[in-house]
Amino acid sequence: MTIQLSECVFRYRRWSQPTLNGLSFTVPDGLTILLGPNGAGKSTFLKLAAGLLLPNSGTVTHEELSSDSTAYRQQVAWMPQSIVPMPRLTAREYVAYAGWLRGMSTQAAHEAAVPALAQVDLAKLADKKSHHLSGGQLRRLGLAAALVHDAKILLLDEPTAGMDPHQRRIFRDIVGDLSQRMKVVISTHDIADLAEEADSVAVLVNGAIIHKGPTASFLSLSPADVVEGRRAEASYSALLRQFEPASAS
Repeated sequence: MTIQLSECVFRYRRWSQPTLNGLSFTVPDGLTILLGPNGAGKSTFLKLAAGLLLPNSGTVTHEELSSDSTAYRQQVAWMPQSIVPMPRLTAREYVAYAGWLRGMSTQAAHEAAVPALAQVDLAKLADKKSHHLSGGQLRRLGLAAALVHDAKILLLDEPTAGMDPHQRRIFRDIVGDLSQRMKVVISTHDIADLAEEADSVAVLVNGAIIHKGPTASFLSLSPADVVEGRRAEASYSALLRQFEPASAS
């Protein structure tokens, strides 16, 4: 089973335009890239899927669990855009604390922290203070914190923002491995992020999904004369051009 969003409407204020408007989406297997320009509603989409926000109307479910339940949130892991270090905590304590916040016992969270760090290649830095980690290491620490409670679905919001190419490559390899064992959704506005390595691509514009499907169907939207390596960018641009009038309003 998987996360299903059905006819979801969400607005941050009752009098404001909806950020998401009648959105329906079923999270597929493997790695899904959620593309869209800034302000399209990608972060809101992920927060609804993570159970951090509730829709004004519509439903968000996983295995018949509603997103407003503790049981639902225990099945889903979310990594926000900003990972803030806690100066007094080591990497292991940081991850254990995240597990405790998710409802794990203190002992269980402490025991699960090192395996979670190992999944993101940070086990050797378990005793290092979190504020002494580099930017790329801190991002991976945030991923370990999301993984500590053994969720079934992983939601990542702009996880590679600010990374240099080497850090981004490490992170992409880790996420690729994780997607073999769990469903992963990554939101980004950077078409270079994994688009051609993903199993599925969804494109969100003005609070609505304008494309969803296997990566091959997304790449087929590019003009025939586009060189290899630029097909994802060309496909994305072709989609956005169809919705330029709506985007400008």
